[in-house]
Amino acid sequence: MTKFLLAASAALLAVPATAQNRIDLVRPDAPELAAHGDHVVGVTTMSFTREGVPDVARATEDGVETYDREITVEIWYPAAEGTEPGGSYTALLRDGMTEVQLAGRAARDADPAMEGDFPLVLVSHGYPGNRFLMSHLAENIATKGYVVASIDHPDSTYDDMGAFGSTLVNRPRDQAFVLARMAELDDPIGAITDGDTAAVIGYSMGGYGALIFSGAGLTEDFRASRYAPPQELLEINAMGADTMADLPDDRVKAVVAIGPWGRNRDAWNAEGLGAIETPLMLIAGGVDDVSGYDAIRSIFDETVGTERHLLTFDNANHNAAAPMPAPEESWAVSESLGYAPFDHYADPVWDTVRMNNVTQHFVTAFLDLHLKGEAEKARYLDLVPDSADAVWDRAEDGTPNEADSYWAGFPERTARGLRFETLAQGE
Repeated sequence: MTKFLLAASAALLAVPATAQNRIDLVRPDAPELAAHGDHVVGVTTMSFTREGVPDVARATEDGVETYDREITVEIWYPAAEGTEPGGSYTALLRDGMTEVQLAGRAARDADPAMEGDFPLVLVSHGYPGNRFLMSHLAENIATKGYVVASIDHPDSTYDDMGAFGSTLVNRPRDQAFVLARMAELDDPIGAITDGDTAAVIGYSMGGYGALIFSGAGLTEDFRASRYAPPQELLEINAMGADTMADLPDDRVKAVVAIGPWGRNRDAWNAEGLGAIETPLMLIAGGVDDVSGYDAIRSIFDETVGTERHLLTFDNANHNAAAPMPAPEESWAVSESLGYAPFDHYADPVWDTVRMNNVTQHFVTAFLDLHLKGEAEKARYLDLVPDSADAVWDRAEDGTPNEADSYWAGFPERTARGLRFETLAQGE
């Protein structure tokens, strides 16, 4: 019996040589706006350099040097007519060593569309993470007419994990820098990019950065906490600092923060969060024990300077919504980690593809509304807060009857376990 169990376990952990690891799956029961758009997309890799920045990760009590910060960015964009869809990505797993192949719809280095004026979306991963962690969302959005730039943040990737203080200091500054560089691109991708109309999507520490980038300066207590790097380097992101005054960028029309870290450690207070004026969507797992679900709700309550939404996946943890489906290779125990990195991507309650599809639906509505001015998309965000209270009452042809209050875009019986709440500016 013991030998049988060991053999069965080995079989379960074995990885097929033909692992597909698709990032572009859309389930038959997905909400309406999760479907891919009309554009075939291309993807390319670029590198930008922030010159002469403090080397936070290697700062000591004796001093800090400056260095050139190389930032790799994966860029998705609408491709030229006739482009054959499909391609792959080579990415690293959470262990920072194992290479995996991801399959998607984007064509590597395809010619960009000949014309267009497509809004810009920045994607910012967690700590640790990399530019492919939310590739499913980036690729999906690009098919709908956006240029999407997903950032590898130095000192914060799987194979380049530096001191946490570097992430605290640099995350919003990296986001602002990449926005500026993408907006000034002088090439065929730049020719179709509307850099004056942008959004930021951040997960975990990416969400932390997005909130600071939007104007939420850090509290004095947090800047003096054990998380702060030496040499008072975190003061650059301090509430009320001159260095914060010019950080919010009028080109950013919408922010999506997924499981944002920080309020659970009092990085902000109500005054700091109240400074955000950009439309905000928060997405969280209802039992997030990394960023703290109650803390994320506090962000929702305290960002009174703008209209904001909170999408909750009941009983999901910190991996709600953001990570791609766990690559098959992640099911095996990693020698360097001592455990299977599967848990970095997956949730024990929710199917990842399901969460990805729901996120694609809501993010599409939110971006189309605020970046493209498609007012009709507002109906997808005007919902009965608890989906369990929504009533399905449709005629045979699908037309809603008077009593119908089911979530727009969701097929019958598919919105359970979700909550979507909205607060107006000033509330």
